[in-house]
Amino acid sequence: MTASAPECVALAEGLREVRARTGLSLVALAERTAYSKSSWERYLNGKKPVPRQAVEALCATAGEPAGRLLALWELADAEWSGRARHSRPAVPPPPAPVSPPEATAGAAATAGAVATAANAATAATVATAGDVGVTGAPGRARPWRLLTVGVGAAAVAAVAVAVAPSVLGPGAGHPTSLASPVLDPAPGCRGKTCEGKDPGPMSCALPGRVESLGPQRRTRTGAGVEIRYSDVCAAAWGRIWHAKVGDAIEVSAPGSRPRRVAVRNTADTGAYRFTMMVGGADRTGLRLCFIPADGTGRECFDY
Repeated sequence: MTASAPECVALAEGLREVRARTGLSLVALAERTAYSKSSWERYLNGKKPVPRQAVEALCATAGEPAGRLLALWELADAEWSGRARHSRPAVPPPPAPVSPPEATAGAAATAGAVATAANAATAATVATAGDVGVTGAPGRARPWRLLTVGVGAAAVAAVAVAVAPSVLGPGAGHPTSLASPVLDPAPGCRGKTCEGKDPGPMSCALPGRVESLGPQRRTRTGAGVEIRYSDVCAAAWGRIWHAKVGDAIEVSAPGSRPRRVAVRNTADTGAYRFTMMVGGADRTGLRLCFIPADGTGRECFDY
């Protein structure tokens, strides 16, 4: 592992920034994820390679998209594994076979898709990597600037792999259908088996697997509340933020036990707090109630 490589430094910086926005201590972060306090200390300080799932879990806890950090993780992982330090010897390309018209047209379509993706990936990388920002001495190149070409190349390779099979079939260039992607990591529960479980460790709250049901609500005291729902896990949970110490929310569904979470201390007031899950594929009948600390009466929202 080359922890001092610019790619690894940039990833550790990005992880620390996201963790800071959660407002969670290492102990609280360990409680909400499948990784221990000591593991998070090593990940955040670049002392140990970070599992991809840990990056996704941190972003899910913060309620942020994981795309930027996962792009950095791909490059850091190449350093940890040594792939980035070994270049393959050049091999002369084989003679181009004579292709039927269908295959020639398909190859041209693939090349066009890859070229378009290359331009888009390079532009997107410059826009997102610039937000990472690693502090350094004036005039010294920042690590994220060194990552732009690598992320763009990785995106092009991914598009080439995804597009080519759908354009050219084996042999005669007939279109083929792509297999459904396998979820990684696999959800830890579904439906009623999610009852009372934390959406983070169950991989139900990962980006792309969760959405807000209806608009975000604002209570009389100024707290924000909403119901989050995962189609992959067929389960829902409540979320609260900008609340006061002692405030609480409770989510309920027909046939399920209500699940509640309270804002316990000052650190919680600056972070999202989640209830445990209520399971069920039916989204109707869900209810979220806000219980203020001053006991002035609850506010409930039906979905």
